[in-house]
Amino acid sequence: MLNKDELLEAIQLMEEENYEEAHLVLKLSETPEAAWLRACLYRKEGDEWNANYWYDKAGRIMPKYSFEAEIREIKDLIENL
Repeated sequence: MLNKDELLEAIQLMEEENYEEAHLVLKLSETPEAAWLRACLYRKEGDEWNANYWYDKAGRIMPKYSFEAEIREIKDLIENL
């Protein structure tokens, strides 16, 4: 299970477009927050099937707003855990 700092590290990697490393970090957790981040990451990469799979695991649906706005939303949630 990832802690708050590790989830924020994954977000930073995503913001830096280091998607491969972000995937490696997120594979260590099955929490809803990690699943949401994985969904967002697959969405950014254009892999809609995998994105929808992980949105389902996170109990969410793919949003209509931007990747950047979604990352901010997730980051706000994690910072307030």
